[in-house]
Amino acid sequence: MPIYLYWGDDDFALNRAVTALRDRTLDADWASFNYDKISPEQPNAVVQALNQAMTPPFGSGSRLVWLVDTTVCVRCSEDLLSELERTLPLIPETTVLLLTATNKPDGRIKSTKLLQKHAEIREFAAISPWKTDQLVTQVKQAAQEVGVKLTPTATQMLAEAVGNDTRQLFSELEKLRLYGGSGSQPLSEEAIATLVTASTQNSLQLADAIRQGNTARALTLISDLFRRNEVPLMIVKTLIGRFRTWLWIKLMTESGERDEREIARAAEINNPKQIYFLQKDVKSLSLEALSQTLPILLELESGLKQGANELELFQTKVIELCQTMRR
Repeated sequence: MPIYLYWGDDDFALNRAVTALRDRTLDADWASFNYDKISPEQPNAVVQALNQAMTPPFGSGSRLVWLVDTTVCVRCSEDLLSELERTLPLIPETTVLLLTATNKPDGRIKSTKLLQKHAEIREFAAISPWKTDQLVTQVKQAAQEVGVKLTPTATQMLAEAVGNDTRQLFSELEKLRLYGGSGSQPLSEEAIATLVTASTQNSLQLADAIRQGNTARALTLISDLFRRNEVPLMIVKTLIGRFRTWLWIKLMTESGERDEREIARAAEINNPKQIYFLQKDVKSLSLEALSQTLPILLELESGLKQGANELELFQTKVIELCQTMRR
């Protein structure tokens, strides 16, 4: 009784996984008979999915029942929970039941605990843009999947170019695969620079410009980000994450901590080797200046949520941040 729960806000990666599951589950000749995609708008969607899951497939292959955008792991009535408890253990081996959701399952409720017992759960949450080590790992895994060999420098460049946009990542890798052909040599950074559509004006570069107190460059980057229709709250989220990391690095370093693993743990960084480079970032900065950045960023976030003029507020707060970093 294969049961899967896929959740997360990275729609592209999640849908790729759904497609792969569908391809290995269904016989192409019988797919129209054995594939049920049940949307949340349909009446009694969960019960309908469970009933379909109990139905034997026609012809060859298995049956796939996909319950889309379900909220069963966030809220679940007692009647629905009883139906899940009764049905999930009885789903036949010839059926694959897939549940997908955007929000993280609530581990405190009974329906989530039930699925943890019976289902394989996979997360497809977008990686935070400032977690560069995880972005590099994602590029390595995707390149291996597509069949593209990259040098370490090229891997780093591609991660910086596409950030956490998995759709663009696979698009660029397909382009690189065609460019590299059947060559056995890894593609170098020259290929990345030539072929990849780099999002050079990104939120991390904005963070660096602010850190350096470079007001002119920071304002130019803001204009570019808005022109590309980047979501302002996501830009702020990236800035808050970056400056919080720098603050932790500075705080731990000035407190006398020398163990990179301890600093990495406190700053929530997976790869301790990054600490050396982050320490160089904050070496010339004062702890007081870094401490003042987070309240300003939180004021920016609050203003955006209250409906202020986004571009004007961003420009004002970034000027204030740059002035703070030059003190």
